[in-house]
Amino acid sequence: MQGQTPPAAKPKATFLPDWAYQTAQHPKKDTEIRTPSTLGGAKALPGQGENTQTAMERGTALHLLLEHLPNLPQAAWPAAAPEIASLAPQFDLDFEALLEEATQVLTTPHLAHVFGPDALAEVEITAPSATLGTDLLGVIDRLLVSDDRVTAVDFKTNTVVPDRAEDVPEGILRQMGAYAEMLAQVYPGREIEVALLWSKTATLMVSPHDLVSEALQRARGA
Repeated sequence: MQGQTPPAAKPKATFLPDWAYQTAQHPKKDTEIRTPSTLGGAKALPGQGENTQTAMERGTALHLLLEHLPNLPQAAWPAAAPEIASLAPQFDLDFEALLEEATQVLTTPHLAHVFGPDALAEVEITAPSATLGTDLLGVIDRLLVSDDRVTAVDFKTNTVVPDRAEDVPEGILRQMGAYAEMLAQVYPGREIEVALLWSKTATLMVSPHDLVSEALQRARGA
């Protein structure tokens, strides 16, 4: 009959592939990533005189000042420092003492190269650790890179400062060992040096390679 719509064709049966009926496998977890600052061991010498929370808040505030104040003329430091330091969580510390300590570090002549225009600040670095059998991810406070040498400088705000590299707390030695191992992979063929900048005394302490490497070995079971 003219004008009558023909019946619709029946849809063809749809068959899903075999894999659609199989239970999905759980994806493999990525390789565990560890940070150099969480490899176990003490972080301070006896007599520190601060509880852990206060020491962490103080350290965070000082790190912020040492990171940002070098970008400003010294005359602007007193005005800018309160806002910078307030970025530290639960900031409730002696601000004037913190600014005085940061100023001492930033104006000490033998530390000028650490805060110079060629120094890299807050450098994120990641690399696999053959020693620990895992990937490492860390942030280096200051990185000095030349054609033949790379120096990593880590700020330490401990109130009790060791006299010798051999007396540095175990946890800090492990951290520096991790930085040394990571940098050797990122900058092959260059001399790798790691050093601690103690803000309390405004001193720079180079960490011997063997000392920090052995400490990293001890972190295997941590």
